Amino acid sequence: MKIHTSRNVQLALESGQPILALESTIIAHGMPFPDNLKFAQQGESLCRDRGVTPAMIAIINGEIHVGLEKDLLIFIAEDDGVRKTSRRELGIAIAEKWHGATTVSSTMHIAHQLGISVFATGGIGGVHRGAEYSFDISQDLFALANTPMVVISAGAKAILDLPKTLEMMETLGITVIGYKTNEFPAFYSQSSGCFGVYPVSSSRGVAALFRENVSAGLSASVLVANPVPLKDEIPAQEIESIINASCKAAATQNITGKDLTPFLLGDILDKTSGRSLKTNQALAINNIKLGIDVAKELA
Repeated sequence: MKIHTSRNVQLALESGQPILALESTIIAHGMPFPDNLKFAQQGESLCRDRGVTPAMIAIINGEIHVGLEKDLLIFIAEDDGVRKTSRRELGIAIAEKWHGATTVSSTMHIAHQLGISVFATGGIGGVHRGAEYSFDISQDLFALANTPMVVISAGAKAILDLPKTLEMMETLGITVIGYKTNEFPAFYSQSSGCFGVYPVSSSRGVAALFRENVSAGLSASVLVANPVPLKDEIPAQEIESIINASCKAAATQNITGKDLTPFLLGDILDKTSGRSLKTNQALAINNIKLGIDVAKELA
């Protein structure tokens, strides 16, 4: 698989300097323009200021890019023709010369090909509500089960069935740890009511646990559930009724598959008058900060 790396990413790879992988779907499909561009630039600047090379991953005209120059980042942020591209679609995207924003699963696959061990995102995909009828289960879970990386997220997206998502991760052998918590966070909220994840209190502890997993020959990721900061959260009891209304709207309009998550996030954005966007940005930046620390421990 041919991968174009930016000069900064290539230098970091050659010299063994810390690198943090970043997905582009959160830019192209998770936030509106120009908020998405401002967020991306803030996250990348944060990495550079703390001595870590940001590696935003995207597909431009069928070519995989790891590390986006300014013009490419702007293109991904503002062009409506950029497609949401998961791991299973990588070959299609390359053959058909797509402009593609990589999801969690495709970002992990590409980053792992280059030996990048740490990836920070917003929230992972998982088992959708009503999956017993739709069988809608995100590829993210299978990527996590088969790619040895540290993946930092604010839990799984709150639009999902979180108890079933946790059960599925246990079945797939994915190591799930809570950063300074034993409760699996619910993306917009710190609390989900799902307890029992293994708590780790420091970035050094996360790095040590990942090293031991690799040493033991385990092929799954270490998923670090990093709760949204308390000052930025939308309490669970407040957001749940909004999510339920958005799920009903999606069902009424027969929106399914890869279109479902962007629709739900957009509908929740409207129903919260933009508050969900601010929470989404805050939790994603919080994950980048932890990702920076873990990447430096592993470098």
